[in-house]
Amino acid sequence: VQLQASGGGLVQAGGSLRLSCALSGRTFSDYIMGWFRQAPGKERDFVATISWTGSRTYYSDFVKDRFTISRDNARNTVYLQMNNLKPDDTAVYFCTTSSGSSIRTVDATSYTYWGQGTQVTVSS
Repeated sequence: VQLQASGGGLVQAGGSLRLSCALSGRTFSDYIMGWFRQAPGKERDFVATISWTGSRTYYSDFVKDRFTISRDNARNTVYLQMNNLKPDDTAVYFCTTSSGSSIRTVDATSYTYWGQGTQVTVSS
C-alpha cells in the first residue's frame, strides 16, 4: 500500500496551494480519506476528511472556509485546496485512510495508512 502526497511548497501569507495524494495497492473507494498536519514539536492534528463518494466532508475549525477537500475515485486521488494560507498553517501535511464509518474521527491513531507527508511553509 502506498500513499504518495505532493503539492507542498513555500507560499506567502494569503496565497494558495493544492495538495494531492494518490493511493495505490488498495481499492480507493473503500476508504474515508483524510488530511492531518504536524508542525515541529507538536502533535499530528486533524485537518479534513471526505466520505467514500465525496458527498460529505468534515473540517477542523481552524481550516473551515479556507480549505476544501475533494476526491477523484477514478484517479485514486484525494486533494486539499488551501486558500488564504496563514503562517500558522506551516506544517508537514499527511494524507491518510480510514476503514471506519465516520468522517468525524479526528484521532490520528484511528487511521490506517499514511503518506510520507509534504511540507507546507507559509511566510508572513
